[in-house]
Amino acid sequence: MKVLNVLLIVLTLGVGFWVGKKFNVKELSQEEEQIQTPSQNTSVHGKREASPVQYITDAEQATINLFEKSAPSVCYITTLQERQDYWSRNISEIPAGTGSGFVWDTEGHIITNFHVINGGSKFKVALKDGVAYDAKVVGMEPNKDLAVLKIDVPADKLTPIPVGESANLKVGQSVYAIGNPFGLDQTLTTGVISALGREITSIGGRPIKDVIQTDAAINPGNSGGPLLDSSGRLIGVNTMIYSPSGASAGIGFSIPVDEVNWVVSDLIQYGEVKRPVLGIQLFSPQQVENLGIEGALIYSVVAGSGAEKAGLKGTTRSRLGEIVMGDIITSIDSKPVKSSNDIFLILEKYNPGDKVKVTIKRDEREEEKEVTLGGN
Repeated sequence: MKVLNVLLIVLTLGVGFWVGKKFNVKELSQEEEQIQTPSQNTSVHGKREASPVQYITDAEQATINLFEKSAPSVCYITTLQERQDYWSRNISEIPAGTGSGFVWDTEGHIITNFHVINGGSKFKVALKDGVAYDAKVVGMEPNKDLAVLKIDVPADKLTPIPVGESANLKVGQSVYAIGNPFGLDQTLTTGVISALGREITSIGGRPIKDVIQTDAAINPGNSGGPLLDSSGRLIGVNTMIYSPSGASAGIGFSIPVDEVNWVVSDLIQYGEVKRPVLGIQLFSPQQVENLGIEGALIYSVVAGSGAEKAGLKGTTRSRLGEIVMGDIITSIDSKPVKSSNDIFLILEKYNPGDKVKVTIKRDEREEEKEVTLGGN
């Protein structure tokens, strides 16, 4: 009996050893096969090879399509300055800066920032074909930081950018900026609208209201380039960044397209913005603030203007030499006027010949005058 038990134990151990050995041999052979046979994306030398399939999401493809469609509308602008050699007196042209712009129409009008071309004597505009064309200035508006150039090229070489609207924009909406930052042409950056209704100061010293704030990277050289919505439509012109270092810090500003539209139309038609005017001269906001006055204080009234015909009065001196303050404008068509800057911004929405109701303060009394606007 004891012998039988011993035989059973030896037989069991033998079978277990044989099964284990067969299993280990199979596993080892599979591992050796994997080592000896390279995978689809691994070369014989162990280097990774590119997968034959490239995966692009629907969102990525939409951005790619937007860029490929919009990039031909974006221009590279070079500003040149004439410089005379001190010794030879020879005059040469040197690059003074670069920026961005975009095609407005098939007549060759190019939109950019005023500060991109400011101080230049000659301008070059490079289109999608890389060829640089001579450009002439059609009109400039420093107070809106906008300018219009024109190049003489066949219409089939021009791809005008689709124009959208900015009145109904929403914070959080996706935006796309195309430009030439640091001289690197055809660069795309993406982001969202971070805020609306911002106010910045133009190079002309006047405020620009309702500016779009975006976190899409805008760097030097992006100025004058388009800000687009997800449909590839123009919603703003990139004009400046807020950054102590001079590089993008996630705060960029664009002039809204609704503002751009009427300014550009005037510049193309007249070479300047045809502003409606009341026919008055005003004290500076600083002077009025020092007097502790809220509103726009009239310095003088232009003879024959709508303001004179409406009976507005300027500041004068009495026979004794005392200053007699003129009318203080407090509102126009119920829109409050807290300083002279507000008058310019309010009148932008009107045309010469329109009538406006001007509320004034005279001798501590409030009066309302109807003024027919003139042209500048």
